[in-house]
Amino acid sequence: MHIETIQLWEEHPQVTLTAYIPYEVAQEGPSRPKPALLILPGGGYLYTSDREAEPVALRFASLGYRTFVLHYNTYYGAAPVTAEQQNNPNPHVKFPQPLYDAAKAIVTIRNRAEEWNIASDQIAVAGFSAGGHLAASIGVHWNRADVLDKLGVNQEATKPNALILGYALIDNQLALQWMTEEDKEKFTGLYGEIFKAMFGEKEATAEELKQLTPSHYVGAHTPPTFLWHTSEDDLVLSAHSYSFALELSKHRIPHELHVFEKGGHGLSLADATTSTHAGHINGAASQWVELAHHWLQLHFTTE
Repeated sequence: MHIETIQLWEEHPQVTLTAYIPYEVAQEGPSRPKPALLILPGGGYLYTSDREAEPVALRFASLGYRTFVLHYNTYYGAAPVTAEQQNNPNPHVKFPQPLYDAAKAIVTIRNRAEEWNIASDQIAVAGFSAGGHLAASIGVHWNRADVLDKLGVNQEATKPNALILGYALIDNQLALQWMTEEDKEKFTGLYGEIFKAMFGEKEATAEELKQLTPSHYVGAHTPPTFLWHTSEDDLVLSAHSYSFALELSKHRIPHELHVFEKGGHGLSLADATTSTHAGHINGAASQWVELAHHWLQLHFTTE
């Protein structure tokens, strides 16, 4: 396998795209171009989780995809977060910079599609938790004027052809409105840090929350979407996925939604590959990989 890491911006050395390109098996004639999967790890915009990065890329590479991991702008940078990182947070994490990072990654993949033997109209974006928020955001904002102007490209360059959203933080308003007193005690401090990264302040206005809630911007331009969640997730409620799916349904966008009963937040592959404790292993939820693969086959060619 060829593994290559690319710095996407001269002024943002921490933003990198790592490509995982399996070597072609010798055969008669050229192989058919493969679909690509861009992976956006979670981490609350505070860091990018290694558990939701390379292991996911390798799993989908084994299923016939060209896979990529984007380490986008986050508050502290790469995990594990050190004291030095905490004392010197990244000043470029505030939106819309992460949106530009995701768009730049898509453009880079599309520009090198021939070199990497990728079908340029078969580029999916998969995100987890906060990475799911970013994936949903690029799914609804890929054609926004400031995104196109920032990259100096036309709409066809930045468009994702499908989304995979895993326990995604999608509805910022809902995240606060549906908190129980117990949730507030557990998570208000964490959400304050997340909002500080996203908005620049620990508290955001109702209008700011709406602006960074992707479900408000779903339309005919939104690509087909696969969503999965667990109903036991108390950090990011399954209602986030329902909220986005409802808008997809309203606009007749093809989609598939799976909500598994058991399992907490941050399952990643939900098996021993990405587990740090027993709670990360969940036989039912681990089916999401095959389910997503079969769903992508409805839209992409993976043979």
